[in-house]
Formats: sequence, C-alpha cells, structure tokens
Amino acid sequence: MPDLIVNVVKLKAKIVERGTTLEAVADSAGMNRSTLYRKLKDNGNKLTIGEIHKIVQAVPLSREEAVEIFFDHVVA
Repeated sequence: MPDLIVNVVKLKAKIVERGTTLEAVADSAGMNRSTLYRKLKDNGNKLTIGEIHKIVQAVPLSREEAVEIFFDHVVA
C-alpha cells in the first residue's frame, strides 16, 4: 500500500486562515495533541482515514482543499 504524504504546510496555513490552532483542531477531532503533532511531523503518513475525516471537519476544509492536502501526494 502506498504511503500518504500530507501537505502539512498547506494544512497549517488553512488552520491559521480559519482563525484556529493545531491544538484546537486536535481537540475538536478528539485526538491527543501530541499524537497529531507526531503524525504530522512524519508527513502525516500514519493518519487514518477516520482521523483525516475528523481533521477536515474540525478545520473545516472543503472537499477540494481536503483532496489537495491529504490525497495529492501519494508515494508508491
């Protein structure tokens, strides 16, 4: 299965654009803050689809933004 590489820079930019913080997104998504930081530091390739869905709702991101951030960079 290919690894997912999240565009972390774009995700963080959208979080700031929405006037929130990574900590608030983690809390809203029901994730431990340190877990989210660790997964994003690892290019997000350990995020589950469920976690991605919760992050998309917490930020919030449009479908197009979510695809650009989470699914445009798949490495085989």
